[in-house]
Amino acid sequence: MVTAEQVPEATRLRLDGGRPLSPEAVAAVSAVCDRAEDTGGSSPVIVELSGTPSRGWTGELTVGLVSKWERALRRLERLPTATIAVADGDCGGLALDALLATDIRIATPSLRLAPAMADGATWPGMALHRLAQQATGTAAIRHTVLFGTPLDAVRALELHLVDEVTLDTAAAVSAAVERAAGFAGTELASRRQLLLDAHTVPFEEALGAHLAACDRELRRASAGAAT
Repeated sequence: MVTAEQVPEATRLRLDGGRPLSPEAVAAVSAVCDRAEDTGGSSPVIVELSGTPSRGWTGELTVGLVSKWERALRRLERLPTATIAVADGDCGGLALDALLATDIRIATPSLRLAPAMADGATWPGMALHRLAQQATGTAAIRHTVLFGTPLDAVRALELHLVDEVTLDTAAAVSAAVERAAGFAGTELASRRQLLLDAHTVPFEEALGAHLAACDRELRRASAGAAT
């Protein structure tokens, strides 16, 4: 079952990619986003991921539910706090979707990333878009996107789809939480959005958003110096 729970040091979300997309999965991600937004990003979100769906997982699926899921992931991707993924074993479906929406990605050596299959083809969800956007070149993930060829942990690391491969995920998470400490709030969300837009927004259009961010930073520094 997909569950989300609050722990002292972080908001924690567990997603089982072996389960079909459901309203409960959407609600779990939305609940975590609510908590992070309500606290102003005072603690990171840790997302634990594993599993890939079996044949027939789309049987009860509707486009409306897929749309709600993608909107929930977009909220996760825009949170005013750092998001840290821990991925183990086969990751497809919900697990792959969520992994590609996080900031810091930790994997075990057994990781295999594979788009979910549906009726003999890869599922055409936004995971394919994020894979193509985030990997170092679309040619590198062509067979994964077209034919569902899995990416093992070494290859995922080479393509920068994960940041670290380790057996000691607890230590890696602690280091990631420490690294992200102090980076929270609307400015973190702003930097993330500027990064996401860099591949698709032309320089002339991006300039205004970057100048606005620079202006906010200068005003914030000025206000801090005056106190």
